[in-house]
Amino acid sequence: MWTDFYARLVAICCRHATAVVVAGAIAGVLAGIYVSQNFQMDSNSENLFSPDIDWRRRQAEFETAFPQRMDLTLAVIDGATPERTVEAANALTAALSARKDLFPAVRDRAGSEFFTHNGLLFLSVDEVGDTTRHIIDAQPFLGPLAADPSLRGIMDGFSAALLGVENGATMLETLAGPFSVFTDTLDKVDSGEPAILSWQELISGDKPGTRDTRRIIEIQAALDYGGLAPGAKASDALRMIAADLGLTPANGVTVRLTGSVPIADEEFLTLTDRAVLMVTLMMSAILATLWAAVRSAKIVAAILITLFAGLAITTAIGLAVVGRFNVISVAFIPLFVGIGVDFGIQYSVRYRAERHEKRDLMPALTRAGEIMGPPLTLAALATAACFYSFAPTSFAGVAELGFIAGNGMIIAYLLSGTLLPSLLKLMHPKGEAGEVGIAHLAVADRLVHKYRRAIVAGLGALTAVGLFLLPSLEFDDNPMNLRSARTESIATLFDLMKDPMTSPNTIEILAPSLDEARDLAARIEQLPEVDHTTTLENFIPTDQEEKLALISDAAFVLDTTINPFDMKPAPTRDETLASIAATSAALRKAAGEGTTQASETARRLAVALDSLAAEGGASLDRAEAAFVPGLKTMLERLRATLSPQPVDMNAIPAVLKADWLAQDGRARVQVSVRGDPNDRPTLRRFADAVRAIAPGATGAPITTEESGRIVVGAFVQAGLLSLLAVIVLLAIALRNLRDVVLTLGPLLAACVLTFGTCVVLGLPLNFANIIVLPLLLGIGVAFHIYFVMASRAGGHNFLQSSLSRAVLFSALTTATGFGTLWLSNHPGTASMGELLMISLAWTLTILVLLPALLETWKAE
Repeated sequence: MWTDFYARLVAICCRHATAVVVAGAIAGVLAGIYVSQNFQMDSNSENLFSPDIDWRRRQAEFETAFPQRMDLTLAVIDGATPERTVEAANALTAALSARKDLFPAVRDRAGSEFFTHNGLLFLSVDEVGDTTRHIIDAQPFLGPLAADPSLRGIMDGFSAALLGVENGATMLETLAGPFSVFTDTLDKVDSGEPAILSWQELISGDKPGTRDTRRIIEIQAALDYGGLAPGAKASDALRMIAADLGLTPANGVTVRLTGSVPIADEEFLTLTDRAVLMVTLMMSAILATLWAAVRSAKIVAAILITLFAGLAITTAIGLAVVGRFNVISVAFIPLFVGIGVDFGIQYSVRYRAERHEKRDLMPALTRAGEIMGPPLTLAALATAACFYSFAPTSFAGVAELGFIAGNGMIIAYLLSGTLLPSLLKLMHPKGEAGEVGIAHLAVADRLVHKYRRAIVAGLGALTAVGLFLLPSLEFDDNPMNLRSARTESIATLFDLMKDPMTSPNTIEILAPSLDEARDLAARIEQLPEVDHTTTLENFIPTDQEEKLALISDAAFVLDTTINPFDMKPAPTRDETLASIAATSAALRKAAGEGTTQASETARRLAVALDSLAAEGGASLDRAEAAFVPGLKTMLERLRATLSPQPVDMNAIPAVLKADWLAQDGRARVQVSVRGDPNDRPTLRRFADAVRAIAPGATGAPITTEESGRIVVGAFVQAGLLSLLAVIVLLAIALRNLRDVVLTLGPLLAACVLTFGTCVVLGLPLNFANIIVLPLLLGIGVAFHIYFVMASRAGGHNFLQSSLSRAVLFSALTTATGFGTLWLSNHPGTASMGELLMISLAWTLTILVLLPALLETWKAE
């Protein structure tokens, strides 16, 4: 039946070759136009999974309750000093808020009035006491600064402090720290380096940490879904605005973007990076391989036209059904090129062999259809079945790949029996003067025949080693490892993950009400795996009465100091130089002939001030820029910090409430892990413990764990389905248990050896490269069917035959299609290419050894 069908199809198409070619061209062009107008990529790894899965529904429910947590761009600001960070965050927030067309929502929560005024209330009582004590101790220094926030005022502040040393009110040693910090900054000014003084460090004596010098602004940008990178326009504008504001490393500020929107945009850019190079290399290698296989420019052209028409049609059907490709389903393109071209090569090489024997074009074309009909049909059905077996799984990424690639195999098969012979009929390539096989492999055939039992035994031993290694095969269930850490968004995200306070690896729970959220948080907080929980009530500080009393005392003591009645006018240049000279003299006087470290520090500062006064001009301007803006910011923050108000539920801003209390009254509970927030076993135990109390929880630790289970389950399910489908197909077609075993046995051995090699090389499976399984089944089944059916037809000396030539060059073409993936800058895609090349190498190795197995079985 298959012989008649394929042969008749070829004959009919050759008789109406012009109509077939015109129809194929129209279909290909229309498909190409549709693809160019509708191509879309979804790089969100979460969408690799069906939205109907329980954990995906819970995640969607949380996002619906708090839509402001969706589609976020995070501007991460790192300043050289806390003051510079505040200045940068305020400037950027104001500038972005003015551009409602691009940035409808901009939220700087840490810089809000609520936290600026009430920040101290969220510290412990002891911490509030220590902080206010440090501020009060700095009162003599703060007075001149508040009355004269300029370089002159700073010098006057030092002079006042040194007067206290002279009067015995304080010790020079207590000023050594501020003197040292100030001198270090002046040295940078003198050398022309970026220099900004940390006033917080100067007053507190403690070096600011990342939490002091980092601010995160949440932005919901206007997205252009008509583009391949929807947030690119807004992100580019944000970066330009930051640059225009001078928020650059040269000015002590770094602004980086992360969040779901920049990550998705940069993911697509990473996927397309090197695309021109990869496509150029792939097509060059494919052309060279096809030329080596068929030795005719016309046949090569016919195969390529058929290939690209099939690719365009397959892509168009895929877009019409699934809407957009994901980072896995887009891999059908090299899959189609690699496997789909096999049908064209098999038919064309067979046609060449028949053309050599029959000489005439039409008989050669139809005879090639008769001979290749059964193996091509069975190979296409088996390969398509392997891919289609992934369609019913919950792993949507591979399910879509399976559907699209399965369609592609059927389309490639049909075109190889319609468009390809029609093109060959119209192009009328020259006849074949010599044998089409690979005569040089005759020696290999003799060796395989002579040592067939040893070859089979060796293959069995290798497979046994692979089976021994299989339990050590690892699966990397962290989707973040599929992304390039070299992109700004991912590098920034990894940076945020180092701090438990900014790590995204938290669990989110929706409680029916605020009261139930409080009770649930209290129970969860008792778990040993939990560090702390957060609800809306956590924004009502504890022990407020005691803290407010401490702050009020400090504010009373410092009121006239930081809020002076008389403000000095801006100094002239001469007044500034005079104050520098006076401070330098006071420093030398205080240091005297002393040999202590404090005396040395004072003299070092005096030298730096003398140098600054001597240079004047630009150096003096740089010094002003290094000290004065931060001073003004510090004073503003200090005034705000010392003016808190009692906080109750009514005092919490509506914007902050909306982050923790949904409009329908449901309340959010956030749970943070105890221990390393990036350690997979720790997160797994954390997720299991929390879900035991709150089964409806969601968040990164849960989605990561669940997605790993889905992937493993999907591939077990698909593997069993595809194996069963192939067995049924082979049993129906071959009707011989031996031939079924000969087809599947070496294929399973190739799978075992591929995964065993992964263990040896330390290459884990992941959400992307696991598609090697359908590839192994798809390619392996097709190639093995060709040999087994040729053996059934009485063939021998396979390695020197035209069949071997077709399989060898088809495998090389497939390797070219997949090998280019290894060059990708995208880690997931590159791991696909690496694993696919390993699998293909073992598949080809076993194919070379398959004749030994066939002959050994025959001999038994």
